[in-house]
Amino acid sequence: MNDLLQVEHLNKLYPGFTLKDVSFSVKPGHIMGLIGKNGAGKSTTLKSILNMVRPESGTVTMLGKDFYGHEKKCKQDIGIVFGGIDFYPLKKLSAITAVTRRFYKDWDQERYNDYLRQFSLDESKQFRSLSNGMKVKYLLALALSHHATLYLLDEPTSGLDPVSRDEILHIFTRIVKDGKRSVLFSTHITSDLDRCADDITYIKNGTVLKSADKETFLHSFEHLRTDRDTGPLSLEKIMLRTEGSDIDETAL
Repeated sequence: MNDLLQVEHLNKLYPGFTLKDVSFSVKPGHIMGLIGKNGAGKSTTLKSILNMVRPESGTVTMLGKDFYGHEKKCKQDIGIVFGGIDFYPLKKLSAITAVTRRFYKDWDQERYNDYLRQFSLDESKQFRSLSNGMKVKYLLALALSHHATLYLLDEPTSGLDPVSRDEILHIFTRIVKDGKRSVLFSTHITSDLDRCADDITYIKNGTVLKSADKETFLHSFEHLRTDRDTGPLSLEKIMLRTEGSDIDETAL
């Protein structure tokens, strides 16, 4: 089966920041983590992929189609979650859902109701009344309820407590279990990726530093090991040392 997502030579120019020649691909049945420090270009990459911001150049092939030429059709088959989107803050969740589901021919109300129960969401509440964590859960419930093939998620576990994060990671693992669907999600919580990711793409200063399966990715940073390291480097240590911010742990 072909890759569900291919990003090739994506470039986006802002004053003071440039997304430069970003290329990577997401295989079916895989969870890919998109990592990088704040401001590295993770959100810009996802927004450029989805044409939420128009890139200067580059191609995106999604589900075998040129996304920029088949955007409306492709969006039927992708689930999207972006933090910081405040919807209509005074509207009740039930009203927002009623509008959202009209856009998806494969909307599954039963599945949506299951996620409402699982996430302890009350549809009678206004969106603005939800905590940040509950807002993320609601957005996930929408994204997970129309039988998408590819999920593009920006910081989906941000603001969630450890129990809720574990719950979401289990959902991601179940999503890709059939080998036909995939998840790409950005995060700064690297421990989540240690647990569930198959592949890692690392963006630094707008450029892809490395994109590979997790085992290959970790092995490629072996040069960062020190005499103090007794086991494999974690993604967190790789990021800290690559960004030049490693702490002298002996001083703690």
